Amino acid sequence: MSQSKNRHEAMRWLLTARQDLSAAQSLSENGFHAQSCFLAQQSGEKAVKALWYLYDLEPWGHSIQRLVAEFPDTAAFSDYDGWIQRAATLDRFYIPTHYPNGLPDLTPGESYFKPDADTAIAHATYFIEAAEKAMG
Repeated sequence: MSQSKNRHEAMRWLLTARQDLSAAQSLSENGFHAQSCFLAQQSGEKAVKALWYLYDLEPWGHSIQRLVAEFPDTAAFSDYDGWIQRAATLDRFYIPTHYPNGLPDLTPGESYFKPDADTAIAHATYFIEAAEKAMG
């Protein structure tokens, strides 16, 4: 892909990440914390995938931690350990916030609270801001 096509595709992923983050914020404000955590995870994943597309690479999978760890230019991350820790935290919100059998005997709505959503939103915001900075 050409550099302009790479940037265009990256921007599409970043726009979707921003939209997911806005939805996560709205859900949290209305007490839907599990759903907020899930969409924040999706937002972070899409922001990191935007970086892959910017580099003309094909990201695969849903683990943000793996997407960060396998990124071919980890020097692009100012705080690699911080990226890995934030990614690992968001990855923990992928399955159990989304499916009723992701946790024993409880639904996601019974298991996630505002502090969880706040953390997820903060981490997703970090990844979006970093992707925006990388894109100039």
